[in-house]
Amino acid sequence: MAVRAIRGATQLDTDDRDHLHARTTELVESVLSANGIGTDTLISLFFTSTPDLVSDFPAAAARGMGLGDVPLMCAVEIDVPGALPRIVRVLAHADVEVPRSAVRHVYLHGATALRKDIAQ
Repeated sequence: MAVRAIRGATQLDTDDRDHLHARTTELVESVLSANGIGTDTLISLFFTSTPDLVSDFPAAAARGMGLGDVPLMCAVEIDVPGALPRIVRVLAHADVEVPRSAVRHVYLHGATALRKDIAQ
């Protein structure tokens, strides 16, 4: 098996705990689905969020999905003037048998603007 890093991001409409959990869950499920992998292949998930999101940790949503045995970490993105607001990003490390070029990164909602070249 090879360790692959899979990126993804989503934009929230508002900083609300339930909305953050729903969008984070959608993001993680989309990353898994797009790459045809299950939660058992995950090594770790590293989340970042923009400084305007303070209602909860994205990792709390992942734990709510049953990923309590996957190492999870959260951090705050750099507060760059003019950056998109209300963004949650994930960097998933997974043990998968695909070449790096076959990894599918996932950008949802307004976050598609971050990577129009690879957004699905």
